[in-house]
Amino acid sequence: MTVKVGDTAPDFTLPSQTGTSVSLKDFKGKKNVIVYFYPKDDTPGCTTQACAFRDSYEVFKDAGAEVIGISGDTQQAHQQFATKYQLPFTLLSDTGNKVRQLYGVPATLWIMPGRVTYVIDKEGVVKHIFDSMLDFKAHVAQSLKTLETIKS
Repeated sequence: MTVKVGDTAPDFTLPSQTGTSVSLKDFKGKKNVIVYFYPKDDTPGCTTQACAFRDSYEVFKDAGAEVIGISGDTQQAHQQFATKYQLPFTLLSDTGNKVRQLYGVPATLWIMPGRVTYVIDKEGVVKHIFDSMLDFKAHVAQSLKTLETIKS
């Protein structure tokens, strides 16, 4: 399955860096959600991207949105990554890459997990998809630009 703009975002439940289970449906009717898939904790590009989301986190909150990062890393790796870089948002462990596959996030060169961001409105509808392995900070800019177009 490949998720497209206008689709209802597939629900998922994954463990967070704190050990609690987080489901997409928990936000339905309450908040817009930025779900970003990234390759690996504590690598240069992923750190740049995570810190860009961190630095704009208050802007996301003010826009009525929650940020969720997803990778195949373990809960412990996420916890260390979040602590090291003071990440205020949720990181989810998709250790079997099932949610990544559910969304149809492509692999780069068939080996490295892709970097794709989904902006999902309060009703669970995908409003924007941004796919770029190298333009790390653009994931934040594109998400914020899309949030401006979503009525609260």
